[in-house]
Amino acid sequence: MAAEKLKTLLITGFDPFGGEAVNPSWEAVARLPDRIGGWRVEKRQIPTQFGLAAETVLAVAAECMPDVILCVGQAGGRSSVTPEVVAINLREAAIADNAGQQPQNEPVVAGARVAYFATVPVREMVAAIKARGIPAALSYSAGAFVCNDTLYQLLHHYHDTPTRVGFIHVPFLPEQAKNGQPSLVLETITEALAAAIEAL
Repeated sequence: MAAEKLKTLLITGFDPFGGEAVNPSWEAVARLPDRIGGWRVEKRQIPTQFGLAAETVLAVAAECMPDVILCVGQAGGRSSVTPEVVAINLREAAIADNAGQQPQNEPVVAGARVAYFATVPVREMVAAIKARGIPAALSYSAGAFVCNDTLYQLLHHYHDTPTRVGFIHVPFLPEQAKNGQPSLVLETITEALAAAIEAL
């Protein structure tokens, strides 16, 4: 009997930014197993920099030819794991990225469409995470910082291709949370990502 052919998932997390010592997105991604269900899991850290983050993902994708690309980012202040529904064609940074860039009212891709919807099954992903007893919800705004920038560029690049693209925001880790901010422990975030992958 022929061996099962695994599909390839490229999943990324960001390096720390905004004065933080860690980024829960990469810490959780790095702890995922190399195989989840029928998926071979390729993991990469990407820089919190406008433009370069998406370029890094696209360079890796050109090598591993993933069926799905799933980027993960930190959303301090959120209490749930939140798959993103949509990316918008806007760069508007409240803080500088790790290269010192702080664009205001700029398009991600000049002349391109206003927004793209994620092409992964976001509602099924939320349901799968909740089924593990982990707080999850849809998000209708990935912001206008590097996370949205990356999601938009990938959805633009892979528009009308078989490659599916999504993004998940995760809360702070407990050691990052200040003044009662919500957080989730690393093991829980990692389990949530695994559940989301199983729902792809």
